[in-house]
Amino acid sequence: MDQTIVLSNIFPVLVAYLLGSIPTAVWVGKFFYSVDVRESGSGNSGATNTIRVLGLKAGIPVLLVDVFKGLAAVLLTAPIHQLFGGAEVSAGLLLAVAAAAVTGHALPVFAGFNGGKGVATLLGLGFGIYPWAAFCVLLLFIVVLLISGYVSLSSITAGIAFPFFVIFLFPADHVFFTVLSIAVAVFLPITHRKNIKRLRNGTESKFRPGAKRT
Repeated sequence: MDQTIVLSNIFPVLVAYLLGSIPTAVWVGKFFYSVDVRESGSGNSGATNTIRVLGLKAGIPVLLVDVFKGLAAVLLTAPIHQLFGGAEVSAGLLLAVAAAAVTGHALPVFAGFNGGKGVATLLGLGFGIYPWAAFCVLLLFIVVLLISGYVSLSSITAGIAFPFFVIFLFPADHVFFTVLSIAVAVFLPITHRKNIKRLRNGTESKFRPGAKRT
């Protein structure tokens, strides 16, 4: 295989993984609060647990950066691909980039491969690949959160609904993108297995910014 083809496809995926691996919640907690959010609250290194443990002042920047990680992974794909001699970005490459970014967030090389669930990073990827469907999913997430008070239920509901928006309202340009949206609907419930169990048992904590959970 031509070296140019290999490099132009490998480097965007590698950059996406490294972007996803930026452990925003861990770094913000340790550098500014001397707290490892993975040792408090739900134990998850995501924006929700950061808000729960450290409050909105810490959690909102974490949320924004985690969303931007996914969006940046998509936006940088074409320039990096072309830098190494690639031509048009294929749907398969974008699919690999998306998988790499989420894997980086869940298994970050910069934080001992102990990361978060990837909801915010998935949202960023969604805005990069399917902006209108991602916008609808975000609105659905907010509505469910306002009604239920559960971030986990909101994330699961939005994730399951995502392929329906992609398939029926805003059809994807390539079947790979449709497959990716279905993968999201499968991935989020899997990463929220413990939350689903707590929801069924009535022991899941509702979202209360800054309220520490023991």
